[in-house]
Amino acid sequence: MPKQPDFDVAAAHRFFSARGFNQAWDFIDKPERSPADIDDMLQAAHASAWHWRQRPDCTNDKLSVSYWQLSRVYALAGESQRAARYGALCLEASQGTTPFLVGYAHEALAQAAAAAGDRAAVLKHLALAEACLAQVNDPEEKALLQKDLAALQ
Repeated sequence: MPKQPDFDVAAAHRFFSARGFNQAWDFIDKPERSPADIDDMLQAAHASAWHWRQRPDCTNDKLSVSYWQLSRVYALAGESQRAARYGALCLEASQGTTPFLVGYAHEALAQAAAAAGDRAAVLKHLALAEACLAQVNDPEEKALLQKDLAALQ
């Protein structure tokens, strides 16, 4: 049996869940990504998701955001099936949370459908996301979701 490490494992999970998320986000924000960037983006998002799942404070809200990011990076990488898989997990995790998170789950599924070239599915998930958007009360959250949905139009 492996011995206990000489560092705080919970602190390591907190650190790496956030660091992986932020590093993946840096790649998401790049206007162009090399094949190495795409690989690093995918690895960072997966590392973040894994570390989140190890944390005692992992909730469906956190899982929803983590799965959303995985869906987004796969859509950006042109891997529509994996983007759809993580979009579906995002939607599942977001059930019973907030309209903002449910709206972003549909945004993820719309992004996955766009990567697959399925315009009908894009429109379906945009409509569902717009219905969620109407229920978002926080002005900052509303503006953020609205901007991302507009980019898919």
